[in-house]
Amino acid sequence: MDSLNVFRSLTPNIKIMKHLILLTILLLPNVLFGQSLSNLYKKVSPSVVVIEAKEKVENTDGKVSYMGSQGSGVLISDQGEILTAAHVVNNAENITVIFHDGQKFPAKVVRLATVTDVALIKLVYYDKNYPVAELGDSDVADVGDDIFIIGAPFGLEYSLSKGIISGKSVEKTRMEGFTFAEFFQTDAAINHGNSGGPMFNMKGEVIGLVSYIVSESGGFDGIGFAATINVTKQLVVDSDKRRWTGINGVLVDQELARLLNVPQPGGILIQSVVALSPAYMADLIGGNVPFYKDDQKISIGGDIILAVNDIPIVSEDNIITFFKSILIKDEEALNSFKLKILRGGKVMEVILRFPENR
Repeated sequence: MDSLNVFRSLTPNIKIMKHLILLTILLLPNVLFGQSLSNLYKKVSPSVVVIEAKEKVENTDGKVSYMGSQGSGVLISDQGEILTAAHVVNNAENITVIFHDGQKFPAKVVRLATVTDVALIKLVYYDKNYPVAELGDSDVADVGDDIFIIGAPFGLEYSLSKGIISGKSVEKTRMEGFTFAEFFQTDAAINHGNSGGPMFNMKGEVIGLVSYIVSESGGFDGIGFAATINVTKQLVVDSDKRRWTGINGVLVDQELARLLNVPQPGGILIQSVVALSPAYMADLIGGNVPFYKDDQKISIGGDIILAVNDIPIVSEDNIITFFKSILIKDEEALNSFKLKILRGGKVMEVILRFPENR
């Protein structure tokens, strides 16, 4: 066979090889991404935990029952510190943390910031056998970046969902240089039970904590939000100034203040007090009579906070003023707060003290 015929005989094979090479190039990124995500999941999932919280509910007839809820969290230190969503643990009297191997540990709230829905809890005892998640830099994350979330939607523990960062929203208070709330928007599936679960970048670093969804159907409609990890670190990880009080309260507006005979145009109406919390130790009282205002159910009959450290609580502006004042105080000055409260028509003062071993 001459050289020309040899070349002609090879030509179809060369064409096939070109197609195979092109197909490989097109498919390779997806194959690598799939392998990368699978490997990342295996690497980081042992640091993810399921959180079971029980909240005491007191009925109008005085009977007490307990309502359970489930969320997610992530281990961030070998001291048993875990990040989760504030709304998962804020009112819980009993918190149980469950690891991937089924081990269960009791936990307590250490610090909490409702403004951005993040909380730091700590295991009461811990054997330090689990890997700790690495916290990333959420400031360098950008819209369009790939992310994934691990949590327990509808009780389906250690479920993975992936998506992208769809947006980033930032709110700043009038406190100079202090970020009030910062969230990533994502299209990664988020459902009940995902709250508090970590959002990872493709390096396996935690860059956010799942908070809430926006939905018209009641289920996931493709719009979910996660508190950014940098603000989370600022508020509850690196700072000791967001103390957990054990108070669940609502802001009293002028209309409600008039209805409740409050001697000022606002305050904080205590809804409930968690047992053995600083508020409980200060003998603060929560409400037990249901009341509806603007289709929102609240509980009245409890204490109303009128002032904190002599700063009157009459509006959101005053609450911001109070938080701004504690940012410049040293740790010793934060060991207690003086509260002026309204109870049964009488104004009195109580001291809210925080335990030294936090």
